[in-house]
Amino acid sequence: MATSEASQQATYGNNPARDPNRRDPSRRKVMGTLVAGWGLFLLAAHAGLLGMVRYLFPNVLYEPPATFKAGPPSNYGLGVDETYKESYGTWLVRVESDPLSGRDGIPGMYALSTICTHLGCIPNWQPAANKFKCPCHGSGYRMSGMNFEGPAPRPLERWRIVLATDGQILVDKNQKYQWEKGQWISPEAYLKV
Repeated sequence: MATSEASQQATYGNNPARDPNRRDPSRRKVMGTLVAGWGLFLLAAHAGLLGMVRYLFPNVLYEPPATFKAGPPSNYGLGVDETYKESYGTWLVRVESDPLSGRDGIPGMYALSTICTHLGCIPNWQPAANKFKCPCHGSGYRMSGMNFEGPAPRPLERWRIVLATDGQILVDKNQKYQWEKGQWISPEAYLKV
């Protein structure tokens, strides 16, 4: 054995890389593995950094302002106006009188919420039937907001409606009035016109 080692030493010298019996990876393989490893590390580091930055800027859902001006009362005719249904979730209704709120024979306006009191769907105004009809479960509301058919447990809510100092209608959705609590008789639940 000593002679074979001595003969290999004589043949290959002190360079074990030239030894055919030795299985060392080539430099290209080693460098390729190193580059791939660092590439994966940098990719993971960038993904973590992106996640941290995304955490600092969360999704925020902005709601429309709760108070808005709807122009002067002279802009509205009798009936339901759907101008602010999509943007503010409000119907403006002008009537000759509102006996449900104790204003029989007094013309005026009120602002109705567009959210069904059953499960929160948005009813549609049907002028031919003179009612609001919820497409989800069939609840029906009269023009006053009073429920009369379907599973809705109570009438639609009304918003605060007053005249601003500049003569425009001011609707404030921060203040709601519910019929079942006797709040429809409040002076700010009905605007005399």
